[in-house]
Amino acid sequence: MQYLLSLLVVLLLSCGQDTASPDQSSAPVTPPSDSAAVDYALVIHGGAGTILKEDMTDERAAAITAAMNEAMDAGEAILKAGGSSADAVERVIWVLEDSPYFNAGRGAVFTNAGINEMDASFMTGRDQNAGAVGGLTTIKHPISAARAVLEQSEHVLLSGKGANDFATEQGLEVVDPKYFFTEARYSALQRAIAGEKVEQEQVDVDKKHGTVGCVALDRDGNLTAGTSTGGMTNKRYNRLGDSPLIGAGTYADNATCGVSCTGWGEYFIRYAVAYDVHARMAYGGATVQEAADAIINQTLVEKGGTGGLIAMDARGNIAMPFNTPGMYRGYLKSTGEREIQFYD
Repeated sequence: MQYLLSLLVVLLLSCGQDTASPDQSSAPVTPPSDSAAVDYALVIHGGAGTILKEDMTDERAAAITAAMNEAMDAGEAILKAGGSSADAVERVIWVLEDSPYFNAGRGAVFTNAGINEMDASFMTGRDQNAGAVGGLTTIKHPISAARAVLEQSEHVLLSGKGANDFATEQGLEVVDPKYFFTEARYSALQRAIAGEKVEQEQVDVDKKHGTVGCVALDRDGNLTAGTSTGGMTNKRYNRLGDSPLIGAGTYADNATCGVSCTGWGEYFIRYAVAYDVHARMAYGGATVQEAADAIINQTLVEKGGTGGLIAMDARGNIAMPFNTPGMYRGYLKSTGEREIQFYD
């Protein structure tokens, strides 16, 4: 009897001990949720920067709003019908790339050499597979080129002539470089060059901003994130920003969130902004809002970086923080929630 009592005491004491191995202390934790799950959702952005109400005409505001609504409608039609988040993201960004109001595709800014060099990235949350392109000059929809790299190659990032050749070989639509010319963007280049000759610091900070992106959640619980941009006005030397870099401008993991960034790319690269949102959720237990706010409004502000991001977790919770005067952004959910915003 004494033996049995002793054995019982040992068992009870062992049940109260922490038996986790040292490696488990750094294992991902399940992030808390702040709302009930939705059937599907999507969130978009059209760039962050000096977007001021006093500088916005009614006509321009209406045109931008219409383009964003068209993009969200296109994505929702796919998601509502049970389509994949990957298809929805690609279709949403197609619409934004076709609009001259955003710095991507048709509205891409000009390099110092007077050409348009476009970048994009695409990532699926179910498997963390990714594809990206940099320096495209003749592909109408760069986001489709990024998706093609993901699905049709063993690589993640292609750039320059090789990226153009690969996209062409995949049967993507090729256009004359003149397709990307818009008077407003060309005039912005001339102003930037003139400002550069006077004093570099006087050049409009908007030249460092402008991108489009989308994160979508489908009925199967899969997240996809995509980003597309024309880069920085007056850029040189085949400069690449954060948009084509997985972990800097784009990231997706069903276990945490999908992220698309917009802003001064050099800072987003240095601080791996998109991945940091994921990491704060995975290893720190932050909500998507807490994680996104921390990197945009604390880390970047302290370091001098400007911009914003959109992020969504696997339950459809959405974050859209930015530290600039404005950011074109919008979202919709299967519950009927829908909103488009420009300003702070």
